[in-house]
Amino acid sequence: MNKKFKAAAIFKDNLQNFLFVLPAFAIFCIFYIYPFYKMIHLSFYDWRGIGPMHFIGLSNYKELMGDSLWWDSIWHAGYITLIALTFQNALAFALALACDREIRMKRFYRVIFFIPPVLSEVVVGLIWNWILNPETQNGSYIGLLNHFLFTSGLPQMVHDWLGDPKTALTTIAIVHSWKGFGWGFIMFLAGLQTIDKQLYEAARVDGAGTWKTFMNVTIPMMLPVILVVMILTILGSMQVFVLIIAMVNEGLVNYTDVPVTRIFSAMQSTDRFGYACAEAVIFGLILVGISFITKRLSDKAKQV
Repeated sequence: MNKKFKAAAIFKDNLQNFLFVLPAFAIFCIFYIYPFYKMIHLSFYDWRGIGPMHFIGLSNYKELMGDSLWWDSIWHAGYITLIALTFQNALAFALALACDREIRMKRFYRVIFFIPPVLSEVVVGLIWNWILNPETQNGSYIGLLNHFLFTSGLPQMVHDWLGDPKTALTTIAIVHSWKGFGWGFIMFLAGLQTIDKQLYEAARVDGAGTWKTFMNVTIPMMLPVILVVMILTILGSMQVFVLIIAMVNEGLVNYTDVPVTRIFSAMQSTDRFGYACAEAVIFGLILVGISFITKRLSDKAKQV
Protein backbone atom coordinates (compact mmCIF):
# COMPACT_ATOMS: atom_id res chain seq x y z
CA MET A 1 0.00 0.00 0.00
CA ASN A 2 2.84 2.36 0.85
CA LYS A 3 4.30 1.86 -2.61
CA LYS A 4 0.93 2.67 -4.18
CA PHE A 5 0.62 5.85 -2.10
CA LYS A 6 4.17 6.87 -3.01
CA ALA A 7 3.52 6.22 -6.69
CA ALA A 8 0.27 8.22 -6.53
CA ALA A 9 2.03 11.09 -4.76
CA ILE A 10 4.83 11.12 -7.33
CA PHE A 11 2.30 11.06 -10.18
CA LYS A 12 0.38 13.94 -8.57
CA ASP A 13 3.56 16.00 -8.20
CA ASN A 14 4.58 15.31 -11.79
CA LEU A 15 1.10 16.23 -13.01
CA GLN A 16 1.15 19.50 -11.08
CA ASN A 17 4.59 20.35 -12.47
CA PHE A 18 3.40 19.56 -16.00
CA LEU A 19 0.31 21.75 -15.59
CA PHE A 20 2.54 24.66 -14.58
CA VAL A 21 4.65 24.17 -17.72
CA LEU A 22 1.70 23.40 -20.01
CA PRO A 23 0.72 27.03 -20.92
CA ALA A 24 4.28 27.93 -21.96
CA PHE A 25 4.66 24.62 -23.79
CA ALA A 26 1.37 25.16 -25.64
CA ILE A 27 2.39 28.69 -26.69
CA PHE A 28 5.77 27.40 -27.85
CA CYS A 29 4.13 24.66 -29.95
CA ILE A 30 1.48 26.96 -31.46
CA PHE A 31 3.72 29.90 -32.31
CA TYR A 32 7.06 28.17 -32.98
CA ILE A 33 6.85 24.43 -33.63
CA TYR A 34 3.73 24.46 -35.84
CA PRO A 35 4.82 27.44 -37.99
CA PHE A 36 8.23 25.80 -38.41
CA TYR A 37 6.60 22.56 -39.55
CA LYS A 38 4.21 24.44 -41.83
CA MET A 39 7.07 26.41 -43.39
CA ILE A 40 8.91 23.20 -44.30
CA HIS A 41 5.67 21.68 -45.60
CA LEU A 42 4.85 24.68 -47.80
CA SER A 43 8.36 24.73 -49.28
CA PHE A 44 7.40 21.65 -51.34
CA TYR A 45 4.37 23.39 -52.89
CA ASP A 46 3.60 26.07 -55.42
CA TRP A 47 1.19 28.35 -53.60
CA ARG A 48 0.17 31.97 -54.08
CA GLY A 49 -0.97 32.47 -50.50
CA ILE A 50 -4.59 31.80 -51.34
CA GLY A 51 -6.29 29.19 -53.45
CA PRO A 52 -5.16 25.66 -54.34
CA MET A 53 -1.72 24.30 -53.48
CA HIS A 54 0.24 22.28 -56.06
CA PHE A 55 2.84 19.81 -54.87
CA ILE A 56 6.10 20.30 -56.81
CA GLY A 57 8.57 18.40 -54.61
CA LEU A 58 12.09 19.84 -54.55
CA SER A 59 11.53 22.22 -57.47
CA ASN A 60 11.67 25.30 -55.24
CA TYR A 61 14.99 24.18 -53.78
CA LYS A 62 16.44 23.39 -57.21
CA GLU A 63 15.45 26.83 -58.48
CA LEU A 64 16.85 28.43 -55.35
CA MET A 65 20.26 26.82 -55.85
CA GLY A 66 20.59 28.68 -59.15
CA ASP A 67 19.10 31.98 -57.97
CA SER A 68 21.99 34.45 -58.19
CA LEU A 69 20.01 37.21 -56.46
CA TRP A 70 19.46 34.93 -53.44
CA TRP A 71 23.15 34.09 -53.09
CA ASP A 72 24.05 37.77 -53.59
CA SER A 73 21.76 38.57 -50.66
CA ILE A 74 23.65 36.01 -48.54
CA TRP A 75 26.92 37.77 -49.38
CA HIS A 76 25.38 41.17 -48.59
CA ALA A 77 24.28 39.90 -45.17
CA GLY A 78 27.74 38.44 -44.64
CA TYR A 79 29.32 41.80 -45.47
CA ILE A 80 27.08 43.61 -42.97
CA THR A 81 27.94 40.95 -40.39
CA LEU A 82 31.68 41.40 -41.02
CA ILE A 83 31.39 45.16 -40.45
CA ALA A 84 29.40 44.52 -37.27
CA LEU A 85 31.91 41.96 -35.96
CA THR A 86 34.82 44.36 -36.46
CA PHE A 87 33.66 47.98 -36.23
CA GLN A 88 30.64 47.50 -33.95
CA ASN A 89 32.25 45.14 -31.44
CA ALA A 90 35.57 46.99 -31.41
CA LEU A 91 33.74 50.22 -30.64
CA ALA A 92 31.63 48.53 -27.96
CA PHE A 93 34.69 46.96 -26.32
CA ALA A 94 36.69 50.20 -26.37
CA LEU A 95 33.84 52.17 -24.80
CA ALA A 96 33.29 49.43 -22.20
CA LEU A 97 36.99 49.61 -21.25
CA ALA A 98 36.71 53.39 -20.90
CA CYS A 99 33.57 53.25 -18.75
CA ASP A 100 35.00 50.49 -16.55
CA ARG A 101 37.66 52.87 -15.33
CA GLU A 102 37.16 55.68 -12.86
CA ILE A 103 36.19 58.50 -15.20
CA ARG A 104 33.85 61.40 -14.68
CA MET A 105 30.19 60.97 -15.71
CA LYS A 106 30.66 57.29 -16.54
CA ARG A 107 27.07 56.51 -15.49
CA PHE A 108 25.83 59.18 -17.90
CA TYR A 109 27.87 57.60 -20.71
CA ARG A 110 26.40 54.18 -19.94
CA VAL A 111 22.89 55.55 -20.45
CA ILE A 112 23.83 57.45 -23.62
CA PHE A 113 25.54 54.44 -25.22
CA PHE A 114 22.52 52.25 -24.60
CA ILE A 115 20.02 54.62 -26.25
CA PRO A 116 20.55 53.50 -29.91
CA PRO A 117 19.67 49.80 -29.32
CA VAL A 118 16.36 50.62 -27.66
CA LEU A 119 15.24 52.94 -30.47
CA SER A 120 12.89 51.59 -33.11
CA GLU A 121 14.68 50.51 -36.29
CA VAL A 122 12.12 52.43 -38.35
CA VAL A 123 12.88 55.60 -36.39
CA VAL A 124 16.62 55.04 -36.76
CA GLY A 125 16.22 54.46 -40.49
CA LEU A 126 14.21 57.66 -40.97
CA ILE A 127 16.64 59.72 -38.90
CA TRP A 128 19.63 58.47 -40.88
CA ASN A 129 17.75 59.07 -44.13
CA TRP A 130 17.53 62.71 -43.11
CA ILE A 131 21.18 62.83 -42.02
CA LEU A 132 22.34 61.31 -45.34
CA ASN A 133 19.92 63.21 -47.58
CA PRO A 134 21.85 64.41 -50.69
CA GLU A 135 19.26 66.96 -51.85
CA THR A 136 19.70 70.73 -51.65
CA GLN A 137 17.28 73.47 -50.72
CA ASN A 138 17.97 77.20 -51.19
CA GLY A 139 21.58 76.44 -52.03
CA SER A 140 22.33 74.33 -48.94
CA TYR A 141 22.23 70.61 -48.36
CA ILE A 142 19.25 69.18 -46.46
CA GLY A 143 21.22 66.22 -45.11
CA LEU A 144 23.23 66.93 -41.97
CA LEU A 145 26.31 64.95 -43.09
CA ASN A 146 26.61 66.53 -46.55
CA HIS A 147 25.90 69.98 -45.08
CA PHE A 148 28.71 69.46 -42.57
CA LEU A 149 31.14 68.27 -45.25
CA PHE A 150 30.29 71.19 -47.55
CA THR A 151 30.57 73.87 -44.88
CA SER A 152 33.80 72.31 -43.55
CA GLY A 153 35.54 72.90 -46.88
CA LEU A 154 35.24 69.31 -48.10
CA PRO A 155 32.77 69.61 -51.02
CA GLN A 156 34.54 66.79 -52.85
CA MET A 157 33.35 64.38 -50.15
CA VAL A 158 29.67 65.28 -50.56
CA HIS A 159 27.95 62.14 -51.77
CA ASP A 160 24.62 60.39 -52.28
CA TRP A 161 25.46 57.77 -49.67
CA LEU A 162 22.29 55.70 -50.01
CA GLY A 163 21.77 56.31 -53.73
CA ASP A 164 25.12 55.02 -54.95
CA PRO A 165 25.38 51.22 -55.33
CA LYS A 166 29.06 51.42 -54.32
CA THR A 167 28.36 53.01 -50.93
CA ALA A 168 24.78 52.02 -50.07
CA LEU A 169 25.54 48.64 -48.47
CA THR A 170 28.54 49.96 -46.50
CA THR A 171 26.45 52.89 -45.25
CA ILE A 172 23.70 50.53 -44.09
CA ALA A 173 26.30 48.32 -42.37
CA ILE A 174 27.72 51.30 -40.48
CA VAL A 175 24.27 52.50 -39.41
CA HIS A 176 23.40 48.97 -38.31
CA SER A 177 26.62 48.82 -36.28
CA TRP A 178 25.89 52.21 -34.71
CA LYS A 179 22.46 51.05 -33.65
CA GLY A 180 23.62 47.70 -32.27
CA PHE A 181 26.87 48.50 -30.47
CA GLY A 182 25.04 49.31 -27.22
CA TRP A 183 24.14 45.66 -26.60
CA GLY A 184 27.76 44.61 -26.91
CA PHE A 185 28.80 47.57 -24.76
CA ILE A 186 26.55 46.47 -21.89
CA MET A 187 27.71 42.84 -22.10
CA PHE A 188 31.38 43.79 -22.31
CA LEU A 189 31.03 46.19 -19.40
CA ALA A 190 29.33 43.52 -17.28
CA GLY A 191 32.12 41.08 -18.14
CA LEU A 192 34.86 43.57 -17.27
CA GLN A 193 33.30 44.25 -13.88
CA THR A 194 33.46 40.54 -12.99
CA ILE A 195 37.26 40.39 -13.41
CA ASP A 196 39.00 40.21 -10.06
CA LYS A 197 40.98 43.45 -9.56
CA GLN A 198 43.65 41.48 -7.71
CA LEU A 199 44.69 40.01 -11.07
CA TYR A 200 45.58 43.49 -12.30
CA GLU A 201 47.45 44.24 -9.09
CA ALA A 202 49.42 41.00 -9.43
CA ALA A 203 50.27 41.89 -13.05
CA ARG A 204 51.54 45.32 -11.98
CA VAL A 205 53.65 43.74 -9.24
CA ASP A 206 55.19 41.42 -11.84
CA GLY A 207 56.13 44.46 -13.91
CA ALA A 208 53.59 43.99 -16.70
CA GLY A 209 52.74 47.11 -18.65
CA THR A 210 49.31 48.21 -19.85
CA TRP A 211 49.46 46.24 -23.10
CA LYS A 212 50.72 43.03 -21.52
CA THR A 213 48.10 43.27 -18.78
CA PHE A 214 45.42 43.75 -21.40
CA MET A 215 46.57 40.77 -23.48
CA ASN A 216 47.35 38.39 -20.59
CA VAL A 217 44.61 39.29 -18.11
CA THR A 218 41.72 41.16 -19.73
CA ILE A 219 41.41 39.21 -22.99
CA PRO A 220 41.61 35.69 -21.46
CA MET A 221 39.09 36.58 -18.75
CA MET A 222 36.78 38.22 -21.28
CA LEU A 223 37.00 35.47 -23.89
CA PRO A 224 33.67 33.76 -22.98
CA VAL A 225 31.85 37.11 -23.12
CA ILE A 226 33.53 38.02 -26.42
CA LEU A 227 32.42 34.73 -27.98
CA VAL A 228 28.82 35.20 -26.80
CA VAL A 229 28.74 38.75 -28.21
CA MET A 230 30.17 37.47 -31.50
CA ILE A 231 27.48 34.78 -31.80
CA LEU A 232 24.68 37.24 -31.04
CA THR A 233 26.18 39.77 -33.47
CA ILE A 234 26.34 37.21 -36.28
CA LEU A 235 22.77 36.01 -35.77
CA GLY A 236 21.39 39.54 -35.41
CA SER A 237 23.28 41.01 -38.37
CA MET A 238 22.43 38.15 -40.73
CA GLN A 239 18.73 38.80 -40.04
CA VAL A 240 18.78 42.59 -40.51
CA PHE A 241 15.56 43.65 -42.23
CA VAL A 242 13.61 46.64 -40.90
CA LEU A 243 16.55 49.03 -41.12
CA ILE A 244 17.06 48.22 -44.80
CA ILE A 245 13.36 48.61 -45.59
CA ALA A 246 13.38 52.01 -43.85
CA MET A 247 16.53 53.33 -45.54
CA VAL A 248 16.84 51.89 -49.05
CA ASN A 249 15.22 53.24 -52.19
CA GLU A 250 13.51 50.70 -54.47
CA GLY A 251 16.03 51.33 -57.24
CA LEU A 252 18.87 49.84 -55.17
CA VAL A 253 17.09 46.69 -54.00
CA ASN A 254 19.44 44.30 -55.82
CA TYR A 255 22.51 46.01 -54.32
CA THR A 256 21.27 45.96 -50.71
CA ASP A 257 19.13 42.81 -50.62
CA VAL A 258 19.62 40.47 -47.67
CA PRO A 259 17.98 37.05 -47.16
CA VAL A 260 15.02 38.36 -45.16
CA THR A 261 14.21 41.03 -47.75
CA ARG A 262 14.40 38.36 -50.49
CA ILE A 263 11.94 36.20 -48.55
CA PHE A 264 9.66 39.20 -48.03
CA SER A 265 9.88 40.10 -51.72
CA ALA A 266 8.98 36.55 -52.79
CA MET A 267 5.81 36.73 -50.72
CA GLN A 268 4.84 40.33 -51.51
CA SER A 269 5.91 40.91 -55.13
CA THR A 270 5.56 37.53 -56.80
CA ASP A 271 3.09 35.78 -54.44
CA ARG A 272 5.36 32.73 -54.32
CA PHE A 273 4.84 31.62 -50.75
CA GLY A 274 6.28 28.15 -51.38
CA TYR A 275 9.48 29.61 -52.82
CA ALA A 276 9.71 32.05 -49.89
CA CYS A 277 9.39 29.12 -47.47
CA ALA A 278 12.20 27.29 -49.29
CA GLU A 279 14.37 30.39 -48.93
CA ALA A 280 13.53 30.55 -45.23
CA VAL A 281 14.45 26.87 -44.75
CA ILE A 282 17.83 27.30 -46.45
CA PHE A 283 18.51 30.50 -44.53
CA GLY A 284 17.59 28.77 -41.27
CA LEU A 285 20.01 25.95 -42.04
CA ILE A 286 22.75 28.49 -42.73
CA LEU A 287 22.13 30.19 -39.36
CA VAL A 288 22.09 26.82 -37.57
CA GLY A 289 25.39 25.94 -39.26
CA ILE A 290 26.95 29.25 -38.24
CA SER A 291 25.72 28.80 -34.66
CA PHE A 292 27.13 25.27 -34.54
CA ILE A 293 30.54 26.37 -35.86
CA THR A 294 30.80 29.31 -33.44
CA LYS A 295 29.72 27.04 -30.57
CA ARG A 296 32.46 24.56 -31.42
CA LEU A 297 35.00 27.35 -31.66
CA SER A 298 33.91 28.74 -28.29
CA ASP A 299 34.19 25.29 -26.67
CA LYS A 300 37.72 24.87 -28.04
CA ALA A 301 38.68 28.36 -26.87
CA LYS A 302 37.44 27.59 -23.34
CA GLN A 303 39.54 24.41 -23.27
CA VAL A 304 42.64 26.42 -24.19
